[in-house]
Amino acid sequence: MKDKKIQWHPGFVAAMNLEFAQDRPGLIFEKEYNLNTKPLEIDLLVIKKDPAVKISNEIGNLFRGHNIMEYKSPEDGLDIDAFYKAGAYAGLYKSYGETTDAIKADDVTVSLVREARPTGLFRYFTEHHYTVLNPYRGIYYVEGAVLFPTQIVVTGELDEVSHIWLSALSERMEEQEMVRLLESAGKLSGKADKEFADSVLEVSIGANKHMIQKLMGEDSMCQALMEIMEPQLLLREKEGRIEGRIEGTVDTMREFGRGDDEIKEMIIRKYSLTDEEAEAYL
Repeated sequence: MKDKKIQWHPGFVAAMNLEFAQDRPGLIFEKEYNLNTKPLEIDLLVIKKDPAVKISNEIGNLFRGHNIMEYKSPEDGLDIDAFYKAGAYAGLYKSYGETTDAIKADDVTVSLVREARPTGLFRYFTEHHYTVLNPYRGIYYVEGAVLFPTQIVVTGELDEVSHIWLSALSERMEEQEMVRLLESAGKLSGKADKEFADSVLEVSIGANKHMIQKLMGEDSMCQALMEIMEPQLLLREKEGRIEGRIEGTVDTMREFGRGDDEIKEMIIRKYSLTDEEAEAYL
């Protein structure tokens, strides 16, 4: 069976909501913000309700009132044309204010987010005399021929503990990082945070199936993983549809290489089934 294509962008929007969780009450998040027609679409627009309020997360230190964020998945490149395209989107956004100069140029920022450092783009910056500052680990400010304050966020260089959600948008997670991510998701209590974590986990688990298979091979982790991953891997079955949830668990366990005897033991324990009832699901 061919794996479905990983939807990186919803995971990015969710990760940014979690990255800015402490400041979220003062922010407005507009995902896939349409500039005009469908092809002209900003990945994420973050508007500060009070432009004077400083965001605690260092990714938001550059932010002003209106902040355009463009995300590049591991499958996407980030070259000079993509860089200028993001700046052009910001220019269009500024020009679409309700009245002339309603959105001030000095109140707009651009952030490009990518896991790996775009070495070709950085080389272009050097060759064309741009100034690139590195005020924080994994964060680069680009100065020179830019219309708006601009930063490039290299998620693979961020501190993986303090930026656990963005760091999870990777196909190269280590075992310790995956365990930390799952544990962090399991500790969340708010409904919105749980839903955002579900989106990040769906991406991270889909991109790192080999790691999940390895963890599920450890008896001490298997039950805990199933409890944490249930919302993502059971297709978010509606509350009360127990049959669908059990079938989802069986499918998930098989996908990760577990045998029928182990699956039966799991669903008996998890859903309080009899041996005969569990057998019917296999």
